Amino acid sequence: MTATPEGTFTALRTQLQDAASTFADGPAALEGILRGIVDDVERAVSEPLEIFPVCHHSPASAIAMARRLREKQPRTIYLELCEDMAPLLTELRNCRLPVAVQSFASEIEGFPADWAPLSVVAPVTEASAEYQAIAYALDTPGVELVLVDRSSDHVFQWETGPGGEGDSDGDPDAPEAAEQTALHGDAVGVEIGDLRPRFAELEEQLLRHGRVRHWSEWWHQYVELPLGDSDHDTYRQVMLLIGSLFRRLAPGDPHKVRVDEDRERYMWTRMREHLAATGTDPADCLYVCGAFHAASRVAEFGVHGSDTFTISPPSGTEWRHGLIPSSHGAIEAQFGLAAGSVSIAATEWAKNVRRTGVRPFRLEGQAGTGKSTRPRKALAPAAPASAPVPAGPAADQLTGFLQRPPALDALDEAELLGWSVEIVRAARRNGYLASTADAIAVFETSILLAGMRDRAKPTPYDFQDAAVTCIEKDAVPGRRDVGRLVEIMMGGDRVGQVGYDALPPLARDVHDRLAPLDLKLQQRGVQRALLDIASRPELARCSDLLWMLRRLLPQGAARPIMGERRLGEHPIQESWDLALGTHQRALIELGYEGVSIEQVLEQRLRRAAYAPRATAAQVLEAVEDATLYLRSRRLADELGTRALEVLASERSVDGAPEVLRRVRRLLAHYRTAEPVLPPWIESFVKTGYAHYCTLLPTAFTDDDATVRQVAAMLGFLFGMEGLALSLGCDRTQLELALAQSHPTEPSRTALLWAAQTHLGTLPRTVLRERCAELLGNPLVVPAYPRYLSGFVHALEPVPGLADFVVEAVSNAFARLPDSVLLPWLPTLIGTLRAGGAEHAPLLIREAGRLFPARLTELDAWVPSWRLPQGPPRMAVESAASTAGGLPLLAAHPATCDALAALLGCDGTWESPDAGPSGAALLARYPQTARALEALQAVS
Repeated sequence: MTATPEGTFTALRTQLQDAASTFADGPAALEGILRGIVDDVERAVSEPLEIFPVCHHSPASAIAMARRLREKQPRTIYLELCEDMAPLLTELRNCRLPVAVQSFASEIEGFPADWAPLSVVAPVTEASAEYQAIAYALDTPGVELVLVDRSSDHVFQWETGPGGEGDSDGDPDAPEAAEQTALHGDAVGVEIGDLRPRFAELEEQLLRHGRVRHWSEWWHQYVELPLGDSDHDTYRQVMLLIGSLFRRLAPGDPHKVRVDEDRERYMWTRMREHLAATGTDPADCLYVCGAFHAASRVAEFGVHGSDTFTISPPSGTEWRHGLIPSSHGAIEAQFGLAAGSVSIAATEWAKNVRRTGVRPFRLEGQAGTGKSTRPRKALAPAAPASAPVPAGPAADQLTGFLQRPPALDALDEAELLGWSVEIVRAARRNGYLASTADAIAVFETSILLAGMRDRAKPTPYDFQDAAVTCIEKDAVPGRRDVGRLVEIMMGGDRVGQVGYDALPPLARDVHDRLAPLDLKLQQRGVQRALLDIASRPELARCSDLLWMLRRLLPQGAARPIMGERRLGEHPIQESWDLALGTHQRALIELGYEGVSIEQVLEQRLRRAAYAPRATAAQVLEAVEDATLYLRSRRLADELGTRALEVLASERSVDGAPEVLRRVRRLLAHYRTAEPVLPPWIESFVKTGYAHYCTLLPTAFTDDDATVRQVAAMLGFLFGMEGLALSLGCDRTQLELALAQSHPTEPSRTALLWAAQTHLGTLPRTVLRERCAELLGNPLVVPAYPRYLSGFVHALEPVPGLADFVVEAVSNAFARLPDSVLLPWLPTLIGTLRAGGAEHAPLLIREAGRLFPARLTELDAWVPSWRLPQGPPRMAVESAASTAGGLPLLAAHPATCDALAALLGCDGTWESPDAGPSGAALLARYPQTARALEALQAVS
C-alpha cells in the first residue's frame, strides 16, 4: 500500500485538539495523547508493508481477515507467533479445534532450576484471525507463512520469572470448568493479538460508562458489533486507534514496556531479514499482529526502520514442540477473560459468517470439514518489481466512524424467544422449578435490561443476567448455576482434540499397545477396561503399560478398580477406569520426554534418585518402582547403589520408617525371586546397621526425632540383625548404643525398656515391676498413656511384646479408680489411635488369644500374668541334683537320643538303678543342662 498523503487525518486531528482544549485544564497533556493517537494510526496506515491489527479470538477480526485475504491474496504472511512453532502448524489439520501449540522443556539450561519445567502455549480457535491466516497460507500454493515473534527460549530470557505474561489462574464457576481450565497447566500463554487496557482506571471508566460488568462484555458491545460489518479500511483504522490509545495510557512498568518494545524490534528485524533474503515485494505481504503492537513507535518499525536491534543467542535448553488440547475455559483462564466469553465469541462468529456471506478458510482435512476433490487454485505469478501494482491511498474513515451514532440492531424476537425456552428447559433438567412463566419473564427482563443499558437488542450478557434474576433466585439445586447453563447453551466449553497423526511417537505407541482393549481411547470421559489375563495372556502387556501410565499420569487418567501390583505377584484379572482422552495433554507432554513410556519412567526414576535433596527412602522407592514396573535388574542395582550412598550421608532419622518398610519388602522379594541377594542390598543392610547404631543415642534424646522414627531404627537393627551379623557386623555396637541412650521422655523411655528386654538385659519381671510402680505413683499416672504409646511403638522392633502391652493396658483399667481413669481414658484412646494404628490388628489378635472367648467365662477368668508362678529354675550345680530326672529320661529315650545325636555323643542306656552312670554323664556335659535350663526359662 502506498503512503498516505499529507493531511489525510487533518480533520480528525483538529477535532481532537479542540476537544482537548475544551475538556482539559490545558491542551498540553491531553492534546499530546490525542494527537499522538492520530499520528500512530497515520504512521501504520502509511507503511508499505500492510499491517493487519487483530484482537485475540475476536470474531470481527476473523471476518475482516477472511475478507481481506480473498481481496488481497498476499504471497507472504508474517504472523505474530513464536518462530520455533512453525513446523507444528501443518498438524492443525489433524486436530479438532480449539488446540494449543506448545513448546516444552523439562531439562533446562541457562535458567534457574526452580523454573522447570518450562512451557509456552499459543491457543488457536476457529473464530480467530490467526487461524484464518494459517489456513489460507497452508492450503494455498505459492503462499509462505513466516512466524516472526520471539522464540520460546526468548520468552523466558526476557522474563523475570516463569509466571510471565499471560500466566493467570481462572476462577471457574463449576467443577467441570476446573478440569478444562487446567488444560494449559502452568504454561506461559502467548497472547496473540491481545488487546486490553493495562490502565486500571481507564478500564474501570469504560465499564462504568458502558454499563457492563467486565471487559469481555464491553468489547463485545462497543467493538465487536460495530466492526462486524465494517469495510477493511474502517476496521483497520479503528483497531489501530484502539491499540494506540491503550498503549499510550498503559502504566509505565519499565520491564513490561521493555518486553513489548523488544518484541516489536524482534518482529520487524525478522521481517526485514526475510524480505532481503527472498526479494519479496512488501506490497505482496501482510503482517498480522496485535493492535497493541501495530501502533508501535520503536525505531525499528517498518520496512525502512533501523537495524540496530541485536537478537541474543538461544540458551542451551532443548525445546520440544507439540499440540495439546485446549478449551474455551482454558483460554479464558489463561488470559483473564470472563467466563463464557470465548464460547459467546464462537457463537457470534457463526452468526457473522451466515450474515455477511464471507467464506472462511479452513484447513483441508480439519475435523468436521469434508475433503475437497478440487485442488486449491494457485496464485497468479507476481508482477515484476519494476512494475508494482498501484494502490490508492486509504481515506480517513475514523472521523465518520467516531461521529456516527451506534447502529441499533432490531430486536430479533425469534432468537431471544428460542434462548428463553432453551434456558428454561436446561434449568428443569438441572433441578430448577422453572416453567413457561419463567421463560416469559426471562424474555421480558432481557429486553428491559438492554433498554436500561441503551441498546435495543439484548446481548448474550443481558440474557444471562435476566436468566439468573428470573430462574436462579437465591438457591442452586444442582452443581451448575444458571450463569453456567447459559454459557453451555451459547456453545459450551468446547474442548479440542489432537488427532492420532499429530500425536508424538510415545502417545501413538500407547494407543497402539492398548489396542487389544477395544476401547476408543481418544474419546473424552471414563471408559471401563476389563482384563482377563488368565484366559488372554497377551493382555499382560496392557496391564504393564496401564500400571506405568498410572505412575506417570495425573490421578484419574488410569485408575485401577480391581487388581494391584506388588513385588513377586502376577496379575490374574484386573479392571480399570481409563480417561486418556480427558488427560490427553498430560500424555502428549510425556512424549516430549522420550519415545516410549519405559524410557520416560527410567529417566524420571533416575532424576528422582540423583536429585540433590533425595533421601534414602525416596531412592529406595525408585528401586522398588524399577523392579515393579520395569522389571529391570540393571536399573534397580544402579539405584540401589545410589541408595547406599545417600543413606551413608544422612544425618537425621526422618526417613527411618519408610526405609524400614521398603527394605523389608525388597528383601522379601529378593529372597523368594533371586538365588542370591544383590550385592547392593547386602551392603545397604551392613551400612544401615552401623549407621543407625551410631545415630541411636542421639535420636533417643533429640526433640526433632519422633518415637515412630526411633522405633523404626530399632526395627531395622533388630529385624536385619541376623543378616547384618552374617555379613560381619558386631552386636556389641548395638549393645553399646543402647547403653549410651538415656531418654527422659516417657514414650522413649518405654521404647528403651522394650529394646533392653529384647536384648535380655532387662528381664520381663523387672519390666512388669516398673510398670506397676508407674501405676502406683499418683504423680506419674497422668503420663502413663505416653509410656503405653512407647510400648505400642515398640511392637515394630519387638513384636513379641504384644502380650505385655495387653497386660499393661489391662492393669491400668483394673487398678486405676474411676476418678482417675475416666479423665485419662480420652487421652489413652487418642494416644493409641495416633501412635499405634498400624499395630492395632496385632494387639487385637493378642487380646483375643489371652481373654476368654465366651462372656460366661469372664467372671471366673484369671489373667495369665496373675497366676502363681512356679519356683525359678536354677542351673544344675552338681550331677546329684539332677539324678532324680533319670527315670524320666529312661522312660522316654527318644528325646535324649535325638539330642545326643545332635551333639555328636555316643553311649548306651543303663538301668535307672544305675544312678551314678546318669550323674556321671551330666557331670561330664554340664553345658547341656545349662542350655536346657535357659531354653525353658525363655519359653
